[in-house]
Amino acid sequence: MRPDTPAENVDHTAEAARLERTAGLYPEDAEALLLQAAAHLELAGDRPAATALYDSLLASQTGLENPFLVRALKASNLWEYGHEAEARAIIEGVRAASPRDPAPWVIVAEALEAHDELEAAQETFTEGTVLLLADVQEPPYSTHPLLFGRHRVRRMLGAVHDDWDMLADTLHTSPVPLDELHDPKRVWSLGSDNPAELAAEISRLRAELGSYREALSRPFPVAVLHWPSAELTELVTAYPPLAEDYPSHEEHLATIEASLKELAASGTPNLGIVTGTVPSYEAFAASEGASPGDGALLPQYATTLAARGRAVAWPPQRGAVCWCGSGRVYGECHGTQA
Repeated sequence: MRPDTPAENVDHTAEAARLERTAGLYPEDAEALLLQAAAHLELAGDRPAATALYDSLLASQTGLENPFLVRALKASNLWEYGHEAEARAIIEGVRAASPRDPAPWVIVAEALEAHDELEAAQETFTEGTVLLLADVQEPPYSTHPLLFGRHRVRRMLGAVHDDWDMLADTLHTSPVPLDELHDPKRVWSLGSDNPAELAAEISRLRAELGSYREALSRPFPVAVLHWPSAELTELVTAYPPLAEDYPSHEEHLATIEASLKELAASGTPNLGIVTGTVPSYEAFAASEGASPGDGALLPQYATTLAARGRAVAWPPQRGAVCWCGSGRVYGECHGTQA
């Protein structure tokens, strides 16, 4: 999650230092932790230090999970303290690479929007939308900010609603409609001396801020735990009581998919999957002062992995490989009944 708490309420420099120390303890999670640290440095006003963190990630010897996200964040940060030319070059590189994750598209488009490049922002939002959502019946939760941002920019430009804008309207759950939230004329109401108009505008801003924070945080309220075959065998061999929870690996995989589909059908948004390992689970149990054989510990372990940025979104995007590790396309594996 990228923090949005004002500097007067949080010591962002100290929090960035804490996250950097944590990244040293958990190198497998360094990417997510250092991105949060860089965000705190931006909020503290130390943008050069944030750029240095982005550079260290991009220069790391280990492969990044989402290098385009790091590049997009670096570009946005650079532009904010005067490095416009470099920022533009990075933004063009991100767009040309056509990443399959919506986050880089949103960040570079919002950077263009923030600097009054509305036409370019609209083009960027549209490129990402068409790439990720063409032929997708139900847009994944992670793509909602892409649709909402596109709607906002097009409203500022006075563009007539198209099919993507109408889709954004249907996905928006705030009591204040998108057309009202994104109305350019709202800025005039901020200069009103009518208390009723100002109160209405405050309500709109609160609704917009709530939606914006939700989009930024991209939480995983439910992260289901997945054990690869070898890890599950090692787990139940070392801790026989857990065999009751995991009769077989095939049943474990089927239960994951069935649980996620049931949650999705009930309206639970932004579902995720975390993959466990026995050493990691044992270390977690030790930190909790509990026995790894206690099945009640498993949901807490899954939640902790998700909080450390280890969750991947479910369902996989169209054409992506299945989450189970089979190497097959999701639609031809566990997604055949989706």
